[in-house]
Amino acid sequence: MVFAKRLREGVRSGKITCTIRIWKRLHVSVGGRYRMDEGEIEVDSITPIGFPDITPELARESGFTGVLDLLKIAKHGSGDRIYLIRFHYVPPRRRATKQSAK
Repeated sequence: MVFAKRLREGVRSGKITCTIRIWKRLHVSVGGRYRMDEGEIEVDSITPIGFPDITPELARESGFTGVLDLLKIAKHGSGDRIYLIRFHYVPPRRRATKQSAK
């Protein structure tokens, strides 16, 4: 799942925890983890919704200024199915450093 650059910091900080996607078919699954620049997104839930369900509040929760701003980004190709996807950010694991033997 790819997020517009302007949304990525909000996702990493936990401010953005949902997204609206308009697809022909689902591209993610509940419990699935999807790479982001740093870390991953883990999908918590997927709910099919309709256009009337896309409120200004939901648009803001998704990181957009309003419904029109969201719809410009949410539609992918000729998709006609609308999904509300809730997720949480999983930060990258720290790599264990090898300590040299003395």
